[in-house]
Amino acid sequence: MNPLIKDTDGGLQELVASTNVKPEQKVTQILSKLQDIMNRRSAQDDRDLGAFKNDLFRHGILQYCAEDALKLNYAKVEGGYATATSLAEILSSCCVGVNLGRHSEAFHTKLLPSVTDSLLSLANRLMNRALAENGQPDMFRLFKKVMDSVCWLLKAHGHLATQVLLSDHYERILMSEEERVGAVCVLLWHQLLSANSDLVADLKKDPLSVMLDDVVYRMANTSDPTVGRAAIRILLLVAQQQDSALQFIIQRFKGLEGMVGHEWRGRGLDEEVDQLIKLLQRKVSKPAEHREEWPKECVRAACVIQAAWRSFQTRRRVKSLPRAVSSLQRSFRERRLRREQQAQAKRSEEELRLQVCLRRQRARREFHQKQLQLLHLLPPGQVQQYLGEVERQAAIRIQRVWRGRRERRNIQLRRNAITRHRAAVVLQRAVLRFLKRRRTEKAIPSLTPWIGLLGLTDSRRAELKRDVEEYIALHPSHVVSPEGSRELHDQTQALLLQHLQGREADRREHTHTNALLAQINTDLELLLNAPSLSAATATDCQVFRSRSGPVAARARQSHNALLQAGRLPWWKTLGDDHLVTWPDLEPTHKEHMLEAEFTSLYLGGS
Repeated sequence: MNPLIKDTDGGLQELVASTNVKPEQKVTQILSKLQDIMNRRSAQDDRDLGAFKNDLFRHGILQYCAEDALKLNYAKVEGGYATATSLAEILSSCCVGVNLGRHSEAFHTKLLPSVTDSLLSLANRLMNRALAENGQPDMFRLFKKVMDSVCWLLKAHGHLATQVLLSDHYERILMSEEERVGAVCVLLWHQLLSANSDLVADLKKDPLSVMLDDVVYRMANTSDPTVGRAAIRILLLVAQQQDSALQFIIQRFKGLEGMVGHEWRGRGLDEEVDQLIKLLQRKVSKPAEHREEWPKECVRAACVIQAAWRSFQTRRRVKSLPRAVSSLQRSFRERRLRREQQAQAKRSEEELRLQVCLRRQRARREFHQKQLQLLHLLPPGQVQQYLGEVERQAAIRIQRVWRGRRERRNIQLRRNAITRHRAAVVLQRAVLRFLKRRRTEKAIPSLTPWIGLLGLTDSRRAELKRDVEEYIALHPSHVVSPEGSRELHDQTQALLLQHLQGREADRREHTHTNALLAQINTDLELLLNAPSLSAATATDCQVFRSRSGPVAARARQSHNALLQAGRLPWWKTLGDDHLVTWPDLEPTHKEHMLEAEFTSLYLGGS
């Protein structure tokens, strides 16, 4: 085995056995080490990987992950339930492809049931957490990964299917009405039976009924074509495997044929639907022992037992009849009493309403009588003035009530408008702050101009050089001698000079190429725009034979560009790589530059 794997396995064993490390921290460390090893499995052969899995089982690491690690509260673990999902995937992968020899019985009878129960418990917790958080997609994604780990484990160890179907955790998962949970369960069994159709023969009646009940229920209560296709294929796989399974489906799910044909025909599943209906319509012969006739003694004994049981049931019902009659009478009297009380309350409310109306009428009548008495006491000339004053007071009261109602409504509207305005201000402030932060992040940092060293004079430079030489003399290099350093420096200078010379030649060649391309483009443009021979003039012919005009125009542009560059401050010319300092070039390079410049000025001609 690889020594690295042995060392890592020993470290995992020590980490599992340690008591100083908290369980939450221990889980993250074990997970990181296991992921590191499993990620390097492509660099190893299958024998080394199988031996590593065997060591994980013998040293108790798989037992710790199944019995302790997966049962922790991952709300307190770093990474949360994503860490638990990763650990479940690695655990299911390590339980596949293991050849333990004499330890095989302990592995199959103890570890695998514990791993299956832990995975189902984790899936149940993830499902409950997802439903409690109003269907968070992240939790459902982790739940699906754990169920995929269960499917991977069942593909390698099919005998665990009975434990999964009869598990309390899986029963709680099936009790969920969430459509995504049901889709995951149906797709799990579809993948499992598609990979291993012989698994149906190993299932007994109870686990098979659990699986088929869930499949038929999900198929009847969903419109998802993926779930429907998977459910129909599961029924086909189960029915085609054994005649007893087909007979069980026909007897347990009466009306399945009509439901499948009515709900799933015309959705792209007609072939599977027709095949399933054909199987359900087929009559399966019963086993020979069921076709034998019972003896007369057995029939007579059964009749005696049934008669005794029915007489017992009848006597018990007759004995409980007075109690039932009394309870029925009691409930009838209570109901009648409630109805009488409700009618009495309704009559009381109507009487109260009638009394209130009579009181209002009496008060209104007394008010009008008093008003008439006052009118009799007033002089005839003041009656109209009094009536006008009464009308004015009535109008003032009506206006006061109406204006008060209108102002209260306007205040509510203004309050809503102010609230909306404040909310808009808050949102705009937040958006402007966010945009300003984004612009600041995307902005190119400004380059501060380089400022030379302050206070570095010739005397200071000579003093620093002397200090450097003294330090080099006191601390000679142990790697390269001074002669080797000088030789290396000369070689570097030679290589640098060769590079610079080659770069200058490449630059001249590139410039010449661009000039030729410009010449070709100009010729093409002139030829495309040239008039016909019948319409050509002497001026047009001169354009094709002379190039003094374009050369002068190009020279004028270059001259203006150099004058503008000469007026710029020195700090604006620091990043201009295209400006060539002619005094620094050799005479031969200047001639080549001039030749390239005048060659690029060629715009037309022969």
